[in-house]
Amino acid sequence: MDETDKKILRLLQKNAKQNTKEIASQIKLTISPTFERIKKLEQQGVIKGYVAILDRTKIGKSLMAYCQISLFKHSKELILNFRAEVAKFPEIIRCHHVSGNYDFLLEVAVNDMNEYQQFVVEKLSIVDGISNIQSSFVMEEIKEDTAYPL
Repeated sequence: MDETDKKILRLLQKNAKQNTKEIASQIKLTISPTFERIKKLEQQGVIKGYVAILDRTKIGKSLMAYCQISLFKHSKELILNFRAEVAKFPEIIRCHHVSGNYDFLLEVAVNDMNEYQQFVVEKLSIVDGISNIQSSFVMEEIKEDTAYPL
C-alpha cells in the first residue's frame, strides 16, 4: 500500500459516498487508475464494506453499555460457544476477546435501562460458561470516530 492508496482510504473514511471521479480529482489521478486502486483495496479486504453511520440517539438507542464478561475457564469449547451465542444478539454491536481482568468486552446499544436489564437477564446471563458480568454505562460520548489513522 503506497501513499496514494492511503489518500484514497482517508477520503473514503471521511465520505464513502464520493464517486470515483471526485476521489480521482482530489488525489490528482485519472478516473481509471483510481477505480482500479479502489477495486484492488476491496479485493484485498482492506476495504471491508461501506456503511451509513447512524446517530444512535435518533434511532432510539440512547443507552450504551460496556459489559465485561468473565468465563468460568478458558477452554476452547466455552470460548467458541460464547462467540457463537453473542453473535446472535443484535443489541451487541461489538465484541472483543481481550486480555486482562476479564475475557470479553461487549458494546451494547439499547433503548433504555429496562431493555438493558431484559437483555442481560433473558439473553446474556443464560449463555453457558459466563461466571461474571460487569456493566459500565456511557454518560457522555467525548469522541466518536470510525476512521483509522493512516
